[in-house]
Amino acid sequence: MISNKDRFRQAITLIDQENQQDPHSELSNGQQVPKELLYSERMTNWLEKFNPKASEELRLAARSQHICRWTIPRESYPMDRKGYLLWRTELKKFHAQKAETILLQCGYNQEVIDRVKSLILKQRLKTDKESQTLEDVVCLVFLEFYFSEFAQKHPEEKVISIVQKTWNKMSVDARKVAMELNLPPADFDLIQKAIG
Repeated sequence: MISNKDRFRQAITLIDQENQQDPHSELSNGQQVPKELLYSERMTNWLEKFNPKASEELRLAARSQHICRWTIPRESYPMDRKGYLLWRTELKKFHAQKAETILLQCGYNQEVIDRVKSLILKQRLKTDKESQTLEDVVCLVFLEFYFSEFAQKHPEEKVISIVQKTWNKMSVDARKVAMELNLPPADFDLIQKAIG
């Protein structure tokens, strides 16, 4: 009989094996790392910092957040707001299905699987504490690791709008943590400008 700890470890290993296939890479600590593998590790690390007592379901959802994301590129949908929202919706469903396949393989029961899927799908965001925590972690990972590059690629008006939308998704606790991030002064100034 496989132990809960071994089952969890196996699930993380299988999620990571999927994400290791990402053809896109990113430089981290002097090494090129598959992009979505690095993202999933950052999600896990931030969840550990933000909520060290997170449930197993929440930890699985965080690790699966972007599983195999590259297989549904943004360009496969219309390059407008409607296309973007449709892409995001389809991605969430896809990530939830991928997670379900892996968790079934590891012997998780349907109740646990449904909970992980619900978290990935961000259901009941403002009323489900764990769903909110996952959203907080997504936002913190974005601000720490991806915001700077995003800000350099887009006009200030768009960047400010994105920061405001991100801020609105975050809990009070996550906002406090965000204000303590060690960001470049220009990025911090942009955030301050966006949130007033």
